[in-house]
Amino acid sequence: MDNAPVSRLAIRGPLPAGTAWSSVLRCVVTSFAMLLRRRVHLPRGSLGTVLRFADGTEGRVYRETVSDRVPRDPCFLAVSFRLRAVRGRGHTLFRWESLLNTPLFVGFPGFVSKLWLSHDGNGVYRGLYEWDGADAAEWYARSLWRVLALVSVRGSIDYRVFPGLRRDEILADPAVLARRARPEERAWWRVVGAR
Repeated sequence: MDNAPVSRLAIRGPLPAGTAWSSVLRCVVTSFAMLLRRRVHLPRGSLGTVLRFADGTEGRVYRETVSDRVPRDPCFLAVSFRLRAVRGRGHTLFRWESLLNTPLFVGFPGFVSKLWLSHDGNGVYRGLYEWDGADAAEWYARSLWRVLALVSVRGSIDYRVFPGLRRDEILADPAVLARRARPEERAWWRVVGAR
């Protein structure tokens, strides 16, 4: 059994508001520079893939965003949230609109890639990321928390950081991530299969 930590669980929660919003503003500026230089891509290879999770839910990949960054210190980051007051066709509108949210994350230091998953049967959205550096992933997730809190159901935001794991490694062999979970844990973040 892998002796690595279950996940990097420092202080799960938002950064102080001023710190988080400053980080988001810097990210937006950097993001636009990256977009102008064509350092951000939207590959289509994973679109439509349905990922199953240990909690019995599943989500369909509806977008992938990739930067030109090659990670030296890869880590896997999973983020989840449930949107407030979004029902029925509102989910379709959110998926279309969410492309406009790209500048809110690609410019954060360490961003490598993101799979955007549609809501599951409980209305929960997930983002599955690869990041360069666990500390950078943690900083991003805690900054993002402030943005998500504006539109999410209170208490629905969560994230997990797994140092040393690549996102595609987990998708190819979900057992890699399972070795980092307690056997009884039916976790929302633990990918168990894909179709």
